[in-house]
Amino acid sequence: MPATAEAQTGASDWSGQVTLYGWGAGVGGDLTPFTGAPTLSFDKSLSEVLEDLDGAFFATGLVRRGDFVVVGDFTYSASSRDGLVPPGVPAAGEVDITSVTLAAGQRFRPAAGTTVDLLGGFRHWRLNGLVEVPLAGVRAEREVTFTDPILALRVNTEVAPRWSLIGYADVGGFGVGSESTWQGVVTANYQATDNLYLSAGWRHLYLDYRDGGTRFEGYLSGPLIGATWRF
Repeated sequence: MPATAEAQTGASDWSGQVTLYGWGAGVGGDLTPFTGAPTLSFDKSLSEVLEDLDGAFFATGLVRRGDFVVVGDFTYSASSRDGLVPPGVPAAGEVDITSVTLAAGQRFRPAAGTTVDLLGGFRHWRLNGLVEVPLAGVRAEREVTFTDPILALRVNTEVAPRWSLIGYADVGGFGVGSESTWQGVVTANYQATDNLYLSAGWRHLYLDYRDGGTRFEGYLSGPLIGATWRF
């Protein structure tokens, strides 16, 4: 049967896919570069976020052999914006966030047309934050790197010919690198050719990092569009 032949091929051969996304991600939350530095609070509407976004994109990859799955993710976002520091003094800030995620695990097939991947791995971060208070002549900048363990779940289900939905969620940190981190991604996907898929959806990535006087508690969130090539 064709299904049996596909299962046998999948069990012995590697397959994979690479996806590139454009991400209209805005940064919200609080940034304190170090002890004694001012804390910048920022949170804007989507239209304001897109105006202040310097650049954001991410790329994902997946390889599989049988039911063994490995996924990877590279994310970069740079935002600059205005905000306020206590007691309401105007300030400006820049936040550059880079993360690399790698996880591996097992694929399950609970129903026809649906796969569920249970994964474990890590996410490595690089944060660079800058706060300027022109009226006070203050400029504070700090860069930190750290690594978080994560647990992840990925679900892919067919909803119509050539159409599918993918949901991805992970949680991590657990006080190892950051206090906590989690993210959720949902995309609708259209199969344009045998190997090319087009996607649109939303991604939300949260981080709570504290080390001495350095603190970033905030999120990256926004719509995304992407293209996937399967091989």
